[in-house]
Amino acid sequence: MNLHAFYNQEHIGDVLLIRLTHIRKVTHFLREDDLCILYHQDKVIGYNLFHASSYISHLSEGKVKITPTFVDELNAVLTKYQQDIVTSDYDDHFKVGKVIEMKDHPDSDHMHICQVDTGDEVLQIVCGAPNVALNQLVVVAKNDAVMPSGLVIRPSKLRGIESNGMLCSARELALPNAPQVRGILILDEADYQVGDSFFK
Repeated sequence: MNLHAFYNQEHIGDVLLIRLTHIRKVTHFLREDDLCILYHQDKVIGYNLFHASSYISHLSEGKVKITPTFVDELNAVLTKYQQDIVTSDYDDHFKVGKVIEMKDHPDSDHMHICQVDTGDEVLQIVCGAPNVALNQLVVVAKNDAVMPSGLVIRPSKLRGIESNGMLCSARELALPNAPQVRGILILDEADYQVGDSFFK
């Protein structure tokens, strides 16, 4: 299961938003004390946990890193409310990759078709960032990654060319003090290696 969680105390309050599937449309919900159970038809697709900091330790703003401790604490809450426990593969699908090949998109004056080595596979990713270049270390949001904005990365076609993943900017990754300009985040080879998980 790809378990995702988001926390934004400044704008939402002490509420943890938990997503169990890529289905986003809530057809109905059931509130039991601090737990709001979200449904799509008869399927549980997520939870909103109120007063979250009293149940889950070390919550940080934005996309929450899913760890064994987080899953254990969440399952303690779900068990209390007689909900099925959850599991996670602990892979958030954000990897360090290297641009090993790049060519111009035949139907665009600014997009490039990049071949990106992520350690275990080479992905074709169409990128429109003005600063993308050959041999750069970059942050790759692979298919099934969930961006801090809630966007789920899916296989797509950009002007007829298949793209599997996204090369990310610091702003898209919601990094502290991210520059508010276009352009992907370029990583230093002294600090990162191809195949590393970006959010360590």
